[in-house]
Amino acid sequence: TTCVTRPLQTQKDMSESIAAKALGFAGLQALAAVAVTFLLVGKRHKLSVVDKLVVLWLVYVAIVHLTLEAMFVYLSLTGTVNASSGLFAEIWQEYARADFRWGVSDSTIVTMEMWTVLFNGPMCAVVIYAIVTDKPYRHFAQIVLNVCEVYGGWITFGPEWITGSKNLDTSSPLYTWVYLFFFNFIWVIFPALLLLQSFLATAVPRTKKHKN
Repeated sequence: TTCVTRPLQTQKDMSESIAAKALGFAGLQALAAVAVTFLLVGKRHKLSVVDKLVVLWLVYVAIVHLTLEAMFVYLSLTGTVNASSGLFAEIWQEYARADFRWGVSDSTIVTMEMWTVLFNGPMCAVVIYAIVTDKPYRHFAQIVLNVCEVYGGWITFGPEWITGSKNLDTSSPLYTWVYLFFFNFIWVIFPALLLLQSFLATAVPRTKKHKN
């Protein structure tokens, strides 16, 4: 019993240590997003509170896409996450406990993440610039970006659900509700809210114009 318990305990301790590192890194990303957002919109009194919060979210999204996810793409194209070492590898290895595909350079996941890094990341900057400078194309760019974000969520889990979720491990509440649900849900609900914002901003004025 002792021989079995010790490896399991060691694995649990390692998992908790990596999870703590991941939370610490996420905290640094959040602090960086707050600092950058303050520099961008802190003194722009014409921006509404909602738009300032949108900028904050988009700055955070850009940081995540261009750091954490960019490193995933790099590790996956130069080998696999599971065969790599370092902080980013450990973070993704921990997530791969919940979704096995992220550890083995699954072609669908890597392709989707490449688009996320190469298009969505820079597109965040475009939308942020459009908001801060009040450009007329702001909502067009915002719609394009967030359709990509929502579609990315579908591409991540749609094929897996259709094939019976054989690569997902839902045996642990941590894996199910934190890794698989929470960390992916926020990338659907916030983009959906931004799509609604853009719809209201573009459709309502048009409706009023027709009524007049």
